[in-house]
Amino acid sequence: MIICDLCGETKACLQREIEGKEYDICQMCWIPIAEKLKGKGRPVTNREMVFLPQPAAPKQEEIGPLPGGPPKIWSAARKH
Repeated sequence: MIICDLCGETKACLQREIEGKEYDICQMCWIPIAEKLKGKGRPVTNREMVFLPQPAAPKQEEIGPLPGGPPKIWSAARKH
C-alpha cells in the first residue's frame, strides 16, 4: 500500500510518469485524469517497415611487402 499523491489516502497505487516526473496515483484518481488526456498526444499512424541498404564491405588495404621480399617502390613523373 502506498499513499496516493493526489488524494493522500493509502491505497494500491501505480507509478505513473507525467511530464517527466513520477507520481503514485490510485486507480480512482487516475480514471478522471485518463479521460481528460484521452485524444491528446501524438496521432496514431500506420508504421511501415523501412529496409536500409546493406553496409558496404570495408576496403581492404594493400598488404605491404612480405618480410624478405623486395620493397614496393612508388614514383611519379613531375611536369613543370
